[in-house]
Amino acid sequence: MPTEMPGEPTQVLADFAASLKYQDIPVKVREHVKNVLLDTLACAVAGHQGEETGQVSAFASALAESSESSVLGGDRLSLAGATLLNGYLITAVTMCDIHRSTLTHITPEVVPPALAIAERDGMSGRDLLVALAAGFEVMTRIGIGIYPEARQKGWHGPGVLGPFGGAAAVGRLLGFDAETMAKAFGLAGSQSAGTFAAWGTPTVKFHQCRGALSGLMAALLAEQKFLATKEFLTAKDGGLYSTYAGGGRPEVATADLGKRWELEQIALRLWPSASSTQGMNTALFDLVEKHKIDPDQVKVLRVGLSKTVFDLHGGLARYKAKFDALISAHYTAAVILHDRELTLSQFEPARYDDPKLRKASVEQVEVHADPALTGVQSTVEIEMKDGSKLSARSDHPRGSYENPLSRVQIEGKFRTYARGVLSDAHVGEVIDAVNGLEDLGSVSALMEMLRAAPKRTQSGKAA
Repeated sequence: MPTEMPGEPTQVLADFAASLKYQDIPVKVREHVKNVLLDTLACAVAGHQGEETGQVSAFASALAESSESSVLGGDRLSLAGATLLNGYLITAVTMCDIHRSTLTHITPEVVPPALAIAERDGMSGRDLLVALAAGFEVMTRIGIGIYPEARQKGWHGPGVLGPFGGAAAVGRLLGFDAETMAKAFGLAGSQSAGTFAAWGTPTVKFHQCRGALSGLMAALLAEQKFLATKEFLTAKDGGLYSTYAGGGRPEVATADLGKRWELEQIALRLWPSASSTQGMNTALFDLVEKHKIDPDQVKVLRVGLSKTVFDLHGGLARYKAKFDALISAHYTAAVILHDRELTLSQFEPARYDDPKLRKASVEQVEVHADPALTGVQSTVEIEMKDGSKLSARSDHPRGSYENPLSRVQIEGKFRTYARGVLSDAHVGEVIDAVNGLEDLGSVSALMEMLRAAPKRTQSGKAA
């Protein structure tokens, strides 16, 4: 890793995002962008099951009265409203992506504004692919320069980093030159906000959708040539690196830019539940898929987590409702053991309020911090009543760079959650469109497929 930057990071990243072309992106990276997009759409259509989705939908509808932009799995709202609501839908049920190095969700902030502008302006699928690559790469690279220091100071990545990713993607679609892109980053940084004081409440998910809207606003204001700093990241007084990370490591943001793609570290989730507990999920599924385990014969299920993950997810044995269940290591482990599956059905009241599962979460599952573990590493040990033991360890959760999901698995996730939200015909068409994104003539056609299936009246006619 070089010790000297080739230039001021804000401007180097702005030049990268403004000049990125399809042929600059390696095939492997393009395919990962498409995987991430399809997974994001799966999360968005599933997000209609979120507890607070109705509240955010009402808020988004109140932002403006126009209806030019599509809601994923919904109808139409204003440009701002659709961006905000789509950002929330992606994160609503806690199974979207995670950038492991920063423990930050990337897609809720980058994908919605990019889709909205690409739909509005009749952009092609190739245009969208390049814009998403630019947004993902800028956001993750800015992030690695302020982490882990920013987390130690209590900052929550999606609200802090998200505006930059959204602005980069929209700026690329709008054809910004490097100077305008740098100003967009200055406007994005002026909206960077969100701390872990919100942890344990749905407000952490609001950080994500607000980050999407902030990125959109930054780019649209920069398009008007609004004056903003072009060196936001390293400004001595109030720059991102000095203010959020005590100086941070700005040199890593631009190291090997365009050669090593940080966006490849964006991990996907096969299962709902907290991103940091995906290692636990992986280890436990490795056991229950290999062995016929009778949960009634299990004496104790011991889970080891890193201290960071334990502090976030290890204290919710007595979870309250859905959101608590989604982030509780105790409940998630108990329901995997008892159900041998983990879908949104396991996070409905009929399941998490089952007295047997509530008892198992408290009495059958033990979760502890293991100082030998870091990040999302996890160990699982099942001790049976007859004294026998089974154990597994996960260093790389399913969906990570080292243990990636296949396209077929991602397609299966989309089909599962699109069922009943989109028309049956459009489910397959969306998959085909994303798989061949560079050949898609118009993002507007994709967004039309992604709107909700028309509701039928009692007479059988579309409402």
